[in-house]
Order: sequence, then C-alpha cells, then structure tokens
Amino acid sequence: MTDDDILARINALVYEEKVLREHETPDDVERLATIEVALDQCWDLLRQRRALREFGRDPADAALRNSDVVENYEQ
Repeated sequence: MTDDDILARINALVYEEKVLREHETPDDVERLATIEVALDQCWDLLRQRRALREFGRDPADAALRNSDVVENYEQ
C-alpha cells in the first residue's frame, strides 16, 4: 500500500462520513463510529510511513495498528 493509496482511502472515508452526517439516522451511528476508527488507523499508518521514510527506513515496514491502539492515543 502506498501513501497515495492511504490518502485515497482517507478521502473515500471522509466523503462517506460527510454523506452519512448530512442525513444521519439512528442506523448510521454504528457505521459512523467504524469510519472514525478507520480514519484514525489510516492517519496513523500514514504518519508511520512518513516517519520511517524521514529516518531512512522502508515505509513498507509500517503496519496498520488495531483500533485499541489508535483510539487510546493521547492528543
């Protein structure tokens, strides 16, 4: 997966989130929560890849972290 692939996934998730929020129903709540986690995971993966590249390492070594990890980061 390349940075462009990750950014495309982020853009698709943001678009889906926007569409759901425009006409949000109670049925959409679970999907929106799933999208939020997926976005956090994608952004984390992109940051990992950029950091690896910055320090001369292979960005392919970055790995998608599970939701428990990315949802418990401190801002």
